[in-house]
Amino acid sequence: MEQKKEREEDLVRRIREKDERALRDLIDEYGGLLKAIVYRHLSGSPQDREECLDDVLLAIWNHIESFDGERNSFKQWAAAVAKYKAIDYQRRWLREKERHSGEELDTERLRSTDGADSAARSNAADMLEQLPEDERKLFERYYLEGVPAKEIAAERNVKESWIHNKLSRGRRKLKKIGMTRNGVREK
Repeated sequence: MEQKKEREEDLVRRIREKDERALRDLIDEYGGLLKAIVYRHLSGSPQDREECLDDVLLAIWNHIESFDGERNSFKQWAAAVAKYKAIDYQRRWLREKERHSGEELDTERLRSTDGADSAARSNAADMLEQLPEDERKLFERYYLEGVPAKEIAAERNVKESWIHNKLSRGRRKLKKIGMTRNGVREK
């Protein structure tokens, strides 16, 4: 028990010092727990869940100073961060779903060869054309071809987190493009 507490304190110290290896240790030690919490509280696509998990890790990294070892164990605190981040994502997802009611891109429809889905494919292709070529190719590989982020990262010789960040930023760009096309202004 004492050894586990010492490992936890060491991990917290290293995260506070912004030691990137501590992030890997955080994932190794608590990744399964954090993933389970995110998946329990967030319905939606695997990409949404992965993005939320990335944001959980980023929140732990950026807000480690708010962790108080006197009040909770690090495991409890990290689990709470994951829970509330997933709940935020779920609320946001429900709001978006309600607002767009059916306007979301369905990657299965985009991959389909059915003529009825050609309008959706055409609209998606038009939107993807607005992205820089590198980002467009990344989107095509990940969303349309279904290549895992880990594999794309290996091909490009970058970290998997970099791929997820690029996808997240690209989704925000596409959302703005879609909102502009539909005459919707951001809040």
